[in-house]
Amino acid sequence: MLLENLSSSLLPATILLLLGFCVYNKYFYGISRIPGPFLAAFSDIWRTVLVWSGQAHIAHVKLHEKYGPLVRLGPNVISVSEPEAIKIIYALNSGYVKSGFYPVQQTITREGHFLQGMFNTVDEKYHAKLRRAVSNAYAMSTLVQFEPLVDSTAREFLKQLNQRYADKPGPDGVCDFATWLQYFAFDVIGELTYSQRLGFVENGIDVDHIIASAEKTLKYFAVVGQMPILDWFILKNPVRLGLSRLGVVNATSPVVTFAQQRMKSRVGGEKTTEAEATGGRRDFLSRFMEAGKRDPEFMNPQRVLSLTVANMFAGSDTTAISMRSIFYNLLKNPEKLKKLMEEISDGERSGFFSEDKLVRWEESQKMPYLSAVIKEALRIHPAAGLPLERIVPQGGVELCGQFIPAGTIVGCSAWTIHRSQRIFGPDVELFRPERWLEGSEKDISDMNSFLFSFGAGARTCVGKNISYLEMYKLVPAILRTFEVHLAYPDEEWATENIWFVKQSHFDVRLTTRHVGKTTS
Repeated sequence: MLLENLSSSLLPATILLLLGFCVYNKYFYGISRIPGPFLAAFSDIWRTVLVWSGQAHIAHVKLHEKYGPLVRLGPNVISVSEPEAIKIIYALNSGYVKSGFYPVQQTITREGHFLQGMFNTVDEKYHAKLRRAVSNAYAMSTLVQFEPLVDSTAREFLKQLNQRYADKPGPDGVCDFATWLQYFAFDVIGELTYSQRLGFVENGIDVDHIIASAEKTLKYFAVVGQMPILDWFILKNPVRLGLSRLGVVNATSPVVTFAQQRMKSRVGGEKTTEAEATGGRRDFLSRFMEAGKRDPEFMNPQRVLSLTVANMFAGSDTTAISMRSIFYNLLKNPEKLKKLMEEISDGERSGFFSEDKLVRWEESQKMPYLSAVIKEALRIHPAAGLPLERIVPQGGVELCGQFIPAGTIVGCSAWTIHRSQRIFGPDVELFRPERWLEGSEKDISDMNSFLFSFGAGARTCVGKNISYLEMYKLVPAILRTFEVHLAYPDEEWATENIWFVKQSHFDVRLTTRHVGKTTS
């Protein structure tokens, strides 16, 4: 009888507790007046399911079209599409710190330690110190010294495309360009970081399933990051970490394993000197280790490892996504491709380029239409597909005419910012590189200021110059080597938002471009 009474009273109590929780979420965070989907206000489950669907970036654009510049995505979460808000939320020393979305992205070593890097830390002082220690390694003046490493991978990439696909009829000539651009980006970042390619390009395969593993990990970050408490139960619970330390389970990823192996071979392998290990080059790992020698207490091996792992995770995906956007949009807009080819052709006739098909960084910077194409591709299909969350500091803030209380999570997404007609013009849905060349000086300055593909402020993506170096060099190199055509012109590619908005079903045919034939 006692058990029956207890069970009969437990269910109503549980229902009342859940109702109370939902009512509190909707009305007591101080943002109940912010419009948004009905269910979003009650629980973070709504936005978690939305991100799990893989199309959150498209949904966010539609929500802002419906509700305006502020949209409530969760009980205490607001998406902001007003470009001017970037200057407030992401300003230097603004007091806005990262939300719990980011620590979820701390990967784990085989020994069960968290790798806290520049991107996934919420500690602003730690971030500033870590960034100061290695910022010179990411400066464009430094990266230009890495140009021979990019050229090495680019030559192999062009060679493999030529041998495998160029001028071949039928199915044998269809190149999965989306995948191959990922191979290129992964091998470049491997060579820049460790002076060693991973072998994607040479072998034409996903070596050790690293790319598949990284994609699975990114989707976990995106979905679980909407309800960060889940991470403690799923991946970072003490039992799993303890078993990993004992070697019973492997809590790490192939990317971390590869990075640990490269570090181990560098410090304890047969090649004992830095010059022997890198062929005389100063790659990212050698520069990080030099920072460790300058400040061994702070820049310990685990922090060096976190930096190299971050290079691999972020540096490959963002660059591959951006290069897919460049080529896909050019191929879907032949008149834009023709204009770029005319710029390349003019350079060819005037002896502007080097003798081989590669393009030097210095040469690429004198190609205004190429620059416009790259910026427009970054605008219309930014790599990151979710708001970059920050927490409103003490005192609250006024955004878009509404007071937002302290503790609220706010964030801008490049997918909504880049659809601002006030900044980018009424034709924001069109791929039109000319907008970066034809506007007034103020209009172009505003567009550059609000190009949010790599974030903004002190937390701007530290590796953006790596992406720019690869894009500015590889795009003209491919177009000087091949005529590129969509294998299935009537089909659209597919996209999935797994934190980065990755594209697939992007197949092309390649025809060898003969000397003197540089127009399409």
